Order: sequence, then structure tokens, then C-alpha cells
Amino acid sequence: MTKKTPENTGRVTGVAHLILTSLADGEKHGYALTQDVMQFAGVRIAPGSLYEALARLEGQGLIEPVASTDRRRPYRLTAAGATVLDEYLSAQERLATEGRRRLRASWRFS
Repeated sequence: MTKKTPENTGRVTGVAHLILTSLADGEKHGYALTQDVMQFAGVRIAPGSLYEALARLEGQGLIEPVASTDRRRPYRLTAAGATVLDEYLSAQERLATEGRRRLRASWRFS
């Protein structure tokens, strides 16, 4: 099986970026992820969407499960996941900068 790298992970969706962002500050299990995302983004991730995204991210090598002593399954960000998240956030910063520049030029926002 080929190890996934940022170059061959394919497209990562919005829910996935929320999960990667949540895991950027440490490992979490599913419920903790949903609570964290709700707190920092105001977005509720449905359980089906969450676990589908977790499986996809794990398959892409962007997150990995962590050993647990109970029934919860925590995950953590991998180095590849951190790289993908950093690239995504940089692109979003560039987009926001350009969008604001255009608004200021056309709509006289300051």
C-alpha cells in the first residue's frame, strides 16, 4: 500500500479542514471534536459526516488513531495533515486579502 503524502491526498473538504484545525492543538475523540468545532467555528458536524470524514482523513494519512484505554477512539494530526492544513490556511489568507482589496476598491470599504 502506498503511503499518502500531501501531494497525493486529493481534495480535502470543509468538514475535513475543521477536523484538522481542531486536532492542530492536540488529540481528540469524536465527541470532543464536535464540541471543539462548535466552539471555535459555530458549526455542528453531524455524526455521520464526522465519522465519514475521519475515515477519509485517516485513509489519506492526514490523521491517525491514538491508543485508548476506553471505548473512545482519539485521533491526532500527522505531519502530512499539519502540512495540508497549513497550505489550506495560507490559501484562505490570500483569498481573504484579495477579497478585501477588491471590496475596498469597488465598494469603498475601509
